[in-house]
Amino acid sequence: MKTTSPPVSPIIPLLVGMAAISFAPILVRYSDAPVAVQGMYRMLFTVVLMLPFGLKQLRAIASISVKDWLLLGAAGFFLALHFLLWMASLTYTSIASSTIILSMEPVFVMIGAYFVFKDKPNGFALLGMFIALLGIFFVGSGDVSLSQTAVYGDTLSLLGTLAVAVNMLIAKRILKRVSSYLYSLIVFIITFICFGLYNLALDTPMTGYPAQEWGIFLLLAIVPTVFGHMIFNWLLQYVKATTISMTVLAEPIGASLLGMLLFREMVTGFQLVGGVFVIAGLLLYMRSEQTAATPDTSLST
Repeated sequence: MKTTSPPVSPIIPLLVGMAAISFAPILVRYSDAPVAVQGMYRMLFTVVLMLPFGLKQLRAIASISVKDWLLLGAAGFFLALHFLLWMASLTYTSIASSTIILSMEPVFVMIGAYFVFKDKPNGFALLGMFIALLGIFFVGSGDVSLSQTAVYGDTLSLLGTLAVAVNMLIAKRILKRVSSYLYSLIVFIITFICFGLYNLALDTPMTGYPAQEWGIFLLLAIVPTVFGHMIFNWLLQYVKATTISMTVLAEPIGASLLGMLLFREMVTGFQLVGGVFVIAGLLLYMRSEQTAATPDTSLST
């Protein structure tokens, strides 16, 4: 990590990024287009926005091995699966429940890293995992009393979170050999292709949407991606990775508040208690990180 000072105080872009990622579920809710179409155009517009900033790095594509291309393909597939499942969950369950479950991504990455990389978590990490999982139990228990539809949405969000955790485990391996920019660009292109094939297979209309929908597709690329995740990646030059990781706690809080304001989705007692447990568990998990982790170059929302 560089020791140079950023051109502005890190707190400013950090706050901008935390606010930006909170708008991801809100924008998904506002769109009437199929989630696979939303995801496809979000990836397309993100790639278009990224291209001008790394044209010189494109020459390095020729040096990527066949094994790494297979890993990149898998990363793109699981990122597409994450978007498909998580965005669909917002149709069935509340914004609060969906984003609380999504914030469990670091815990699932920790579990996967234990089996894949033999990374043994310490006591704080294990305690944090237990507390966070208990929080998910509270959220799910509360949604059972609401409807089976809400439980189905929670399940989609959980499966989507597992998918993005697999994506992150692949990133952890391949980023040792491929730059973060090139990794992100290629994975986003592959994700776009996966969505395109999925839409073709289901004969989902990919054109003919009103101007408002195209505006939402573009905003999904600009707000939570450019002003969210790309700002976080830029900040990794100046602040610790654990500081950036803390932003995962902002999404369920910010998104839930926006859900109450814009959609009148009041947070239930179970969601509140579950959210507190999840955040407390994630705080313990973050404390367990002794060294900076691999930068997060995927989109989780």
